[in-house]
Amino acid sequence: MGTESDQYPAHLSSSATVAGHGDDGGSSTRRREGAAAGGGGGHAASAELERILADESVPSAARLARAAPVELRLLVALAAPAVAVYMINYAMSMSTRIICGQLGTLELAAASLGNVGIQVFAYGLMLGMGSAVETLCGQAYGAHKYDMLGVYMQRSTVLLTATAVPLAVIYVFSKEILILLGESPEIAGAARLYVVGLIPQIFAYAANFPIQKFLQAQSIVAPSAYISAATLAAHVALSWFAVYKLGLGLLGASLILSLSWWVIVLAQFAYIVVSDRCRLTWAGFSSKAFSGLPEFLQLSAASAVMLCLETWYFQVTVLIAGLLKDPEIALDSLAVCMSISGWVFMVSVGFNAAASVRVSNELGAGNPRAAAYP
Repeated sequence: MGTESDQYPAHLSSSATVAGHGDDGGSSTRRREGAAAGGGGGHAASAELERILADESVPSAARLARAAPVELRLLVALAAPAVAVYMINYAMSMSTRIICGQLGTLELAAASLGNVGIQVFAYGLMLGMGSAVETLCGQAYGAHKYDMLGVYMQRSTVLLTATAVPLAVIYVFSKEILILLGESPEIAGAARLYVVGLIPQIFAYAANFPIQKFLQAQSIVAPSAYISAATLAAHVALSWFAVYKLGLGLLGASLILSLSWWVIVLAQFAYIVVSDRCRLTWAGFSSKAFSGLPEFLQLSAASAVMLCLETWYFQVTVLIAGLLKDPEIALDSLAVCMSISGWVFMVSVGFNAAASVRVSNELGAGNPRAAAYP
């Protein structure tokens, strides 16, 4: 990530220079409290892993063999709930498409085109930009600079919210954009109706991804999984009621999906505010969230490019399918395949997030050997 990527971690070494953060006394107090209370077993296991890998009196193969159980324990503890979170969240979108598919082939084609042809563009961009928080929060946590995690989370939320505004404009004019790309006007019109209901979801992404990365950096993943599972159950019931009982059709289905994402956001934020596990890393809203935004934007953009290249090919595939002779059948068929493929893809996203947290935690803690091991 070039110069900007190096610049931000360099700031972590001095609490007096991190984006205007000058309260070194408070920072030191938080670090001491964290070391005593709750850097917890994760920091101890990281130190153990570094000691094993640094012991040059033991052959390299033996060191790697001894380090493997320690690293696997740390990685799986993060990856398992992270995979669950991503798969459950994807299941909300998939269940919405299934319910829309019961309305007819046009509705299923529209939901597929709207979800994968338009919404994946926003998802890839927002998740990618939010991944910058994963790196910065992970390093700050490893370096015991707990107070900076909340600042980074808020700074990312500010940037992602600003990014959501032009994305919302794209959603509003999605019909014209899809027709310009050669899609069927009938399907494009129905897809626009669907994605307009997803506009609130974009702003939920802007809050959710920084919150999610903030928690993951501290190895707090299980609460997000529980929240997502409970929301999924409520989402299916509410979607069925809105579509079949209230007769709200595509718009109702997408609005319920947006509502479900906001429930996840608010529940996770409530957890951060009330949980003792976040008492060192969340100190309330801060004006520091508005400082250092240009540098943070460059780091976020670099993160976004990497993930977008992995997700946008889904979008291209669906857009091409819409150009076939019978676009409804083509999109309906592809919707089934893409749903399964996308769900499996969430497994790799979860493991990627866990590995990123592990590396950044070790770098922040000054454990270069352990950082290179995951």
